[in-house]
Amino acid sequence: MPAEDGSIEIVVCLGSSCFARGNSEILAALQQYVQSKGLKTPVRLAGCLCQDQCKQGPNLKVGSEFHHNITAARLRELLQQLDGPSRGEYVKA
Repeated sequence: MPAEDGSIEIVVCLGSSCFARGNSEILAALQQYVQSKGLKTPVRLAGCLCQDQCKQGPNLKVGSEFHHNITAARLRELLQQLDGPSRGEYVKA
């Protein structure tokens, strides 16, 4: 859900468990995706120390929705969903 300014906040858990399970790579992939492809929707990137869901990590939150066991492939899917269909793609009604 976008904030009042139209941006989406993505919060990456940087607690020791999530970090050890791969959120350091997820953070790098997120930064690389946004820098290389850009997004139509403005993104605010934040980190937090722990989301108290360590066993399901690596975790991140997009807007108000938590996502668990994040991989680079799943992150790309989430970012593409945020941005809607790309040029040349369409959504069936």
